[in-house]
Amino acid sequence: MTGGQKSVAQKPLAGLKVVELGTLIAGPFCTRIMAEFGAEVIKVEAPDGGDPLRQWRKLYEGTSLWWYVQARNKKSVTANLKHPEGREFVRKLIAEADILVENFRPGVLEKLGLGWDVLQADNPGLVMVRLSGFGQTGPYKDQPGFGAVGESMGGLRYVTGFADRPPVRTGISIGDSIAALWGALGALMALRHKEVNGGAGQVVDVALYEAVFAMMESLVPEFDVFGFVRERTGNIMPGITPSNTHTTKDGKHVTIGANGDAIFKRFMLAIDRADLANDPALADNSGRDARRDEIYALIDQWCAAHDEAEVLSLLAAAQVPSSRVYSAVDMFTDPQFIARQMLEIAKLPDGRDFRMPGIVPKLSETPGSTEWIGPELGAHTDEVLAKLGYSATEITGLRQSGAV
Repeated sequence: MTGGQKSVAQKPLAGLKVVELGTLIAGPFCTRIMAEFGAEVIKVEAPDGGDPLRQWRKLYEGTSLWWYVQARNKKSVTANLKHPEGREFVRKLIAEADILVENFRPGVLEKLGLGWDVLQADNPGLVMVRLSGFGQTGPYKDQPGFGAVGESMGGLRYVTGFADRPPVRTGISIGDSIAALWGALGALMALRHKEVNGGAGQVVDVALYEAVFAMMESLVPEFDVFGFVRERTGNIMPGITPSNTHTTKDGKHVTIGANGDAIFKRFMLAIDRADLANDPALADNSGRDARRDEIYALIDQWCAAHDEAEVLSLLAAAQVPSSRVYSAVDMFTDPQFIARQMLEIAKLPDGRDFRMPGIVPKLSETPGSTEWIGPELGAHTDEVLAKLGYSATEITGLRQSGAV
């Protein structure tokens, strides 16, 4: 973890002011990316507990460890959006911002008097990122929609799992995180337009289901042209063979991607199957896919006869893409993770060291960094109010009235 104003000033988003009206994953992850690369992110939270993520998953002395990562480099202010003076504070804050990120259900901000028409009138250059289950328009816009719903409607859940079992989820809230990435990209594109073309601000409308849908590769044209519906296929990728996960003699799991033509040949030679390496019928993916059951059975058998270390060593020597299936235990000792600084060391509020994920992507000249971990609720409220021109007496009054 680094510190100091010099490193912040050198970051690519330095000077950018972002207001976050978000909770949990999609909105906060979007702004986390911006904060990591130098933007001043002011996170607005409800005074009575703040973002529920503060209490999600594993808690350390009452606060989620996830919170310390998701809110790193952000400033936390409290504002009661049900209180007129709380709303006025937030409106003033947004009037000075470059970007607003929110993930309320469509219509909520409008009911609070903080809709796009009001905010744009205050700040014509504002870029407003709106993350929701189904987007700001359409017949489903008023329905609640979390990442799980977006993954289901967007097509990901349908193709995830095994054919003889119900669809399964990935191990993380991938739909929310994908939407967050689209939101950050959209915000920066909107800023680019404003700066280069002299345009005004605009709304970046990200629907969770569309964020997932956009990742679904050739699903749409294959159905439209051929009537082909992609189904669940477990760990394999039909048409791309061999690419699968196999179990070794010592009970470990290894993923092998030998679907390149030259790679497949090297793989077969490495496991003493020159007959398959030189079989013209297996020289391309279509030929291999036609015999995938045979090929996967062979690889299963070979892996089952060798320990993980031996499998990985032989495949590395043959330059066949492969990896153990990593758990957190593996990551903490892996030299690649360590060399790339993907396990940052920071300090918890009580001074204890802990590790959190490194910054992605890595910029050669203006890298991102962690300046501080997720702050206490409302830690920056007085500071931000003072910068907006509120006096100490006015700030005390806002607290007493329940506005902040």
